[in-house]
Amino acid sequence: MLTKELISLNSPKLQYIGVSLKNPHHTVIPTGTTVVTGPNGAGKSVLGKILEKGWNITTNDIKSPVDGLKVKYMEFNDIHSLAGFKVEYYQQRFESSMNDDVPTVAELLGKNVESETWKMAEKRLNISDILDKKVNFLSSGELRKLLITNMMFDLPQFLILDNPFIGLDAASRDTLNEELKQISDRGISIMLLICDPNEIPDYTDTVIPIKDLTIGEAIHCGSTPMENIRQNVASLFDFAVNIDGIPTPATKQQSESDDTRHAVFELNKCNVKYGTRVILRDVCWTVKQGECWALAGRNGSGKSTLLSLIYADNPQVYSNEVKIFGRRRGTGESIWDIKKRIGYVSPEMHLYFGGGANRLIDVVSGGLNDTVGCFRQITPQQEQRGLRWLKLLHMEHLAQQRFNVLSAGQQRLALLARTFIKSPELLILDEPMHGLDIARKKAVRAIINTYARRDHTTIIYVTHHKSEVPECISHTKTLP
Repeated sequence: MLTKELISLNSPKLQYIGVSLKNPHHTVIPTGTTVVTGPNGAGKSVLGKILEKGWNITTNDIKSPVDGLKVKYMEFNDIHSLAGFKVEYYQQRFESSMNDDVPTVAELLGKNVESETWKMAEKRLNISDILDKKVNFLSSGELRKLLITNMMFDLPQFLILDNPFIGLDAASRDTLNEELKQISDRGISIMLLICDPNEIPDYTDTVIPIKDLTIGEAIHCGSTPMENIRQNVASLFDFAVNIDGIPTPATKQQSESDDTRHAVFELNKCNVKYGTRVILRDVCWTVKQGECWALAGRNGSGKSTLLSLIYADNPQVYSNEVKIFGRRRGTGESIWDIKKRIGYVSPEMHLYFGGGANRLIDVVSGGLNDTVGCFRQITPQQEQRGLRWLKLLHMEHLAQQRFNVLSAGQQRLALLARTFIKSPELLILDEPMHGLDIARKKAVRAIINTYARRDHTTIIYVTHHKSEVPECISHTKTLP
């Protein structure tokens, strides 16, 4: 496809809600498929929002030869605007009686469920069984598939997708790439905002590097092998952590022999269902102290629901045979007694996190209080522990920033620090690398391996990317 100018960014600086992007090369975005790549906090999402909504800001000189160019920007949080609702709290999705006002997928889509677009998406993205699900019951992968499908009902002239591949299993990533290639071949220009150069598609026409809120010079792919371009932009990612700086828990767990290790949790023939929908059927699983497990399964197989039984979020635990830390649930234990011994992070927790207006230091330090949001006063001692983690992750300069003004990748790193801070006995990491760039993924993997090796922490790890699995993982539980 012959490329031509689609948008020209003529001002040396571009503004959007208090953030300024430097534009030293007066960037021109051509037609076709453009990838913007760079580390977390580089300014990728800001650029996407400027291209969608920043045209009328007086300091931004943005032009297009296409009169009335229709631009659409999509990110994971768009599920709130699509659904027209905001759940009150993260655990609400596990309490069926609290979800009467939450729409189902079919209610959201209306007549679109009869369209050829939906019928094709059902088959290609394997989402034929989500129509009667409440939206907040969808897994992170299913949510992303729904957003992608909804986007296809009304395609713009210029489509911007923020980290479109995260949360999708391998087959769905391949399918999405095929769909995007077909959309591009139809003459619709696409921009992908990507924090992992390995995800740059082979059909990309232009790559724009970005770092430190500065837009780099565009790379026109042409006949250059895509692997060479991926290696070229890899120099943007130079993040590392000092493993020796990872705080040691006050009471270090002792390594036990295989014969004497106690069970951290035991699930015996567990079942979870909502109405007639069966999520889990006869699931058995025992994990012993110090073991490191991967939890695998396709999008929507029930992985997050299974974890909710362990983390004391799901009321259906009381109708099942579940033991946690040696005690059967429902025998008088407090959920807070359980949560204080567990560190947990997931894409859904990020999506519904209730601490958006708090300072970053409060969000990280608040992990010591065992709540999903920030509802308790942070003590000076807790703040000092939080600052140690921010320094370890090179985020101390953001300590006083509001959580909701950080990039999605910075927010995810902060929530990981919030999870790590109390050095828990059990770490439950549900797709922890969501939205992290390749260097920060490597750093987080090193932290997880250190907890396993040094502190004998029990770990449950969920991901659809085999390359993200830490070396400490030695067991796998797969849901059908």
